[in-house]
Amino acid sequence: MTQERDEAAEAPGAGGGRQAGPKVVLGVSGGIAAYKACELARRFTESGHEVRAVPTQAALHFVGAATWSALTGNPVATEVWESVHEVPHVRIGHQADLVVVAPATADLLAKAAHGLADDLLTNTLLTARCPVVFAPAMHTEMWEHPATQENVATLRRRGAVVIEPAVGRLTGKDTGKGRLPDPDALFDVCRRVLARGVAGAGPDLAGRHVVVSAGGTREPLDPVRFLGNRSSGKQGYALARTAAARGARVTLVSANSALPKPAGVDLVHVGSARELHEAVTEAAADADAVVMAAAVADFRPASYAGGKIKKKDGQDPEPLALVRNPDILAGLSADRPRAGQVVAGFAAETDDVLAHGRAKLAAKGCDLLVVNEVGESKTFGAEENEAVVLGADGSETAVPHGPKEALAETVWDLIAQRFPGQG
Repeated sequence: MTQERDEAAEAPGAGGGRQAGPKVVLGVSGGIAAYKACELARRFTESGHEVRAVPTQAALHFVGAATWSALTGNPVATEVWESVHEVPHVRIGHQADLVVVAPATADLLAKAAHGLADDLLTNTLLTARCPVVFAPAMHTEMWEHPATQENVATLRRRGAVVIEPAVGRLTGKDTGKGRLPDPDALFDVCRRVLARGVAGAGPDLAGRHVVVSAGGTREPLDPVRFLGNRSSGKQGYALARTAAARGARVTLVSANSALPKPAGVDLVHVGSARELHEAVTEAAADADAVVMAAAVADFRPASYAGGKIKKKDGQDPEPLALVRNPDILAGLSADRPRAGQVVAGFAAETDDVLAHGRAKLAAKGCDLLVVNEVGESKTFGAEENEAVVLGADGSETAVPHGPKEALAETVWDLIAQRFPGQG
C-alpha cells in the first residue's frame, strides 16, 4: 500500500478506516426529532469522535440510511442479521466509549428499561458497558404518563443519564414539555459524560434530584427601577450542566439571567428574592441536594411605588427605607424536608474572605459553603472562578483559578461524598 493510501485509511471519517478519537454510538429511534440528531452527529465527527449511527427501522422513515452514512463516514446497519460474521449486536456495544440515543421515544425507553432486544439498537444497549445517555422526545402526555416516568426512573437508577426534555413547540400546534433539546446543548452534555467515562468516573448523581439556584435577584422600587447585583448566573448554570452530565435530575431556579437553558434541566424563572425563596423551597421538597449559587438580595425596599418615582426640581429624593429578605440558605439548612439532604451555599466576599466565610458557615448551618472573592472585575460575569469550599466538618478544599465548570465538579464531588452511605 502506498503512503498516500495509508494516510487516507488513517484519516477520521474515511469509510472503513481506523479513526481517531473516542467511539460514539448514536442511536436514533423513530420520532420526528430524528432530524436534529443529524446535527448532533456532525458535532461529534467534527470534534474528532468516531461515530456509528444505529437507527431503528422507524427512524429510517424520518432520516434515511444514506444520510447517516454520509454524516458519520461509517456504514449503517439496523438489523442483527446484517454482517453476522462480525456479530454486530455484541461488537458495537462492546467497542463504544459512549452510547447516546437521540431522540429516545417512549417506546425505546420502555424497551431499554425492560431489557428487550428486538433490533440492533436495543441489543447494543444491553451489551454496552460504557456511559449511556438518553435524550427523550415525545408529546407531553406521553412523557408525563406514569409508565414512562417509571421507565425513566428505572434507567436512572441503573446509572443511565436520562436528560429532561425541553419545553417548546412539538408536532402540529402542540406546545409543552417533550421537545428534544438543542443539538449544541446535547453535545455539551455528551461531551461531559464521555470525559467522565474516559476518566473512570461514572454518573455518580444518577437517580438523584438536585436543586440549583443561579443569577441575581432584583428588588423592585417602581415599575422601571430595581435594586440588583452583578451576578450573571454563569456559576449556577455551570453547576446545573455538570450535575445533569453526572446523571442527576436537575431543577435550576434562575433569577434574571440571560444565559441559554442548559440541556436536560427543568428551568424555573424568578425575579425577586421572595420569588426565589418560594421556588427553591417547593423544588427542595424531594431533593437530595440544594446548592444556593444565586446572589440573593439581603434587603428589599420597604414600599413599592405603583408609578414611576419622579424627580422634583430642587429637592433630594426621600431616603430609601429597606427591610430584610428571608435568609433562604439558613432556612433550608434548618428545616430540611428529607433526611440526608445536603445543602450548600455560596458566600461572595470582598475582604477577609475566609474569616467571613467561616463565620457565615456557622451562622447558616449548611453542609458546605463556597467562599470566593468578588468585585466589579472579579468573578461576576467571568468565565473562570477560584474559591475555597468550607465544610461543616472543618474541611477546607481550595479550588484554583480555572473554568467555572471545574469548581462545579469539585462542589458535586464534595456533595456526593456526603450523601447517606457514602462516607
